Amino acid sequence: MTLRPLAPATIRPPFGRYAHGVEVPAGRRLVLTSGQLGVAADDSVPEGARAQANLCFANCGAVLAEAGMGPADVVRLTAYVTDRAHMAEYMAARDAWFAGSNHLAASTLVIVAGFTRPEFLVEVEMTAAAPA
Repeated sequence: MTLRPLAPATIRPPFGRYAHGVEVPAGRRLVLTSGQLGVAADDSVPEGARAQANLCFANCGAVLAEAGMGPADVVRLTAYVTDRAHMAEYMAARDAWFAGSNHLAASTLVIVAGFTRPEFLVEVEMTAAAPA
């Protein structure tokens, strides 16, 4: 059984490209990433929410790849942005990262006051499940 997006007809459809829930069948192994910021291995931080979000997804992708997983295995993601103005750029990066998988994960987006360094605008964490 594959991951199954859940979309009850009794509640409003999602606001974007995500699922209200995802069923994980028995026998799957889980990977949970820590929150990944838009910071490169050389400690550089790109300007702008889209560039940082792209890097957040790349960093999460690297963690998942270490476990042999990718976008199609993500069951949940949580993202944090420092301003409503960053929402569209974050969502564009999210949609681009998932585009090749044609997969919908459960998703939450939260607006926060800030992160450990003032230049950070976006943080993303994921939970993924793949066959054991």
